[in-house]
Amino acid sequence: MQLKGKVAIVTGAGQGIGKAIALDLASNGAVVLVVDLDYKLAQETCALIGNSSDSLQVDIANLDDVQKMLDICVQKFGQIDILVNNAGVTRFVDIMGVTLEDWDLMHSVNARGTFFAMQFAAKRMIDGKVKGNIINIASIAGKGYSGSSNAAYAASKGAVIAMTTIAAQQLGRYGIRVNVVCPGTTQTALLDRIVDSIAESQGVKPEIVSNSRSSIIPTGRNSTPEDIAYMVTFLAGPGALNITGQAINVDGGLMTH
Repeated sequence: MQLKGKVAIVTGAGQGIGKAIALDLASNGAVVLVVDLDYKLAQETCALIGNSSDSLQVDIANLDDVQKMLDICVQKFGQIDILVNNAGVTRFVDIMGVTLEDWDLMHSVNARGTFFAMQFAAKRMIDGKVKGNIINIASIAGKGYSGSSNAAYAASKGAVIAMTTIAAQQLGRYGIRVNVVCPGTTQTALLDRIVDSIAESQGVKPEIVSNSRSSIIPTGRNSTPEDIAYMVTFLAGPGALNITGQAINVDGGLMTH
């Protein structure tokens, strides 16, 4: 119960990594506002947590929605201690196939939405004199991993890593820590769709693609959503009080920087 008394917002928490993060933060004592574009999925995650949580439908690319998310959190729970910017979008496409619509969507959610959620939350933390935690979810794609789903996605996640570093430097004087977790290949429904897309384009079975991808991971397995969640909970907790501005890989050793 290392996070007892803390209030957390987790975006994109209806499924996959975000759902695992919300559940793990709650299991460690945090009150969680479960946020997702798909309200039904957010409600389902919230139901698994129980009475100490609430759910909210938010389009992270809509800044009015983001502001409303912070307003509701403070009105309902009194403060915001932890923000986990997990919401993100991608698609599997070659560099020559990325469209302007792809670029704008990925950057509006992955980069712009993350930045302003971070800024709005930091203002609430500063106004409330809360020594808060902001944890962004990027990807090893943002560090140049060649197996990224597409170049636009990699660029948006690289932006998240850069803004995390600067935010940590400028918010540290308020007692606010900012870190970023960079997952590698993670076993989610999104990964299943990407594997299916690759398999279809190559005319092979999805199992062949999946085994090929996991065989290059030093630990021999994909990460699970829980692997990412455990790192987030650690960064939010008392064991990480002097850790800020870090981009931490959870990828089984795929990247060495």
